[in-house]
Amino acid sequence: MPRPRSQQVSLSDTPYYHCISRCVRRAFLCGQDVVTGKSFEHRRGWIEKRLLFLAQVFAIDVCAYAVMSNHIHVVLHVNEQEAKHWTTCEVIERWHALHKGTVLTQRYLRGEEMPKAVLDVVELTAETYRQRLTDISWLMRELNEPIARQANFEDGCTGRFWEGRFKSQALLDEAALIACMAYVDLNPLRAKIADTPEESEFTSVKKRVESVKKSEQPKALMPFIGNERENQSAGIAFKLKDYLDLVDLTGRVVRQDKRGSIDLSLSPILQRVGISHENWIAISTQFEKNSHAVVGVEQSLKSYIDSNPKARPNRRCTKLLA
Repeated sequence: MPRPRSQQVSLSDTPYYHCISRCVRRAFLCGQDVVTGKSFEHRRGWIEKRLLFLAQVFAIDVCAYAVMSNHIHVVLHVNEQEAKHWTTCEVIERWHALHKGTVLTQRYLRGEEMPKAVLDVVELTAETYRQRLTDISWLMRELNEPIARQANFEDGCTGRFWEGRFKSQALLDEAALIACMAYVDLNPLRAKIADTPEESEFTSVKKRVESVKKSEQPKALMPFIGNERENQSAGIAFKLKDYLDLVDLTGRVVRQDKRGSIDLSLSPILQRVGISHENWIAISTQFEKNSHAVVGVEQSLKSYIDSNPKARPNRRCTKLLA
C-alpha cells in the first residue's frame, strides 16, 4: 500500500526529491505512435516549457529533468528559506501567475484600501499560497493538469492522462543527488533516442550544455556553485564542468558502441562522494530500478531511520555503496 505523501516528503531530512509521472491508456508525450503513425513529439515541449515556468514561480528549484515518451523525471530542491523571505505581495503575485486568486487578493494587489480585518484574511490566504508554493505535490499538480487538458483536447477524449500518483524518492545526500541527476540526464541514451547527452532533447543536461557555450548557467535550473563555502548562494555543491564530464563519461559506458576503458573513479565528484567506479555504473544506469523511496549512503540512512521510527529500512530505503 502506498505511503501518504506527507510521510514521503520530509524537509527536515532532505530538501531533494526525485519525482516520476507516468501516462496511462497508452498515451504518448512524444515520439511516434507505431499503431496510428501520429507524432506526439511536440508534447515534450509543452512539458519542458511548463516545468521551467513553474520553477520561476515556486520556491522549488529544478536540478534535473528528462521528458520521455510516456513519462517524465524531475529532480527537485525545495527552498523553504526563499519562500519565508517573500513579502505578502510577492507571494500573491506568484500565485496569481497560476490562478486568479480571490477577490480580496486581487484588491490587495491593486492597492485598494481595506480594513484591518480584511487585511488579516488576505494575510492568512497568502500564507496558504506560501505553503503551496513550497509543496512538491502542488508543483506536480500544476505541471500535470494543464498538460492533461491539452493532450485530451488534442486527442478528442476525456479521462485520465496521468497515473493518479507520481512516484517520489527522497535523496538524502550528495551521493544520492548526483547519482539520480546523472540517471535522469542519461535516460534518453538508455532509451536509444539520443546518441550523446548534449543531443538529448528536452533534458536538463542539454540545456546546461547550451548555456555553457555562452559561459553561463541556465537561469531556470538550480546552478552548480562549486565547493561549499561561507556566505554562498544556494546551489549544487559541485563544479558544473565536473558534472558534465561525469555524465559524458558515464554516457560512453551506457552506449554499447562507445564502451571503452574509462576510469570513472578519476572523476572529482566520485572522489568527493566516495562512490567506486563499479558502483557508480550500477547506480547511475539503474537508479530507479534498484532504489526505493529513500536513497543515500549508510550514514545518511541511519540518521533518517533514527528520526523516522516508522520507516522500514529493509523495504523503503536504498543504500548507496562506496
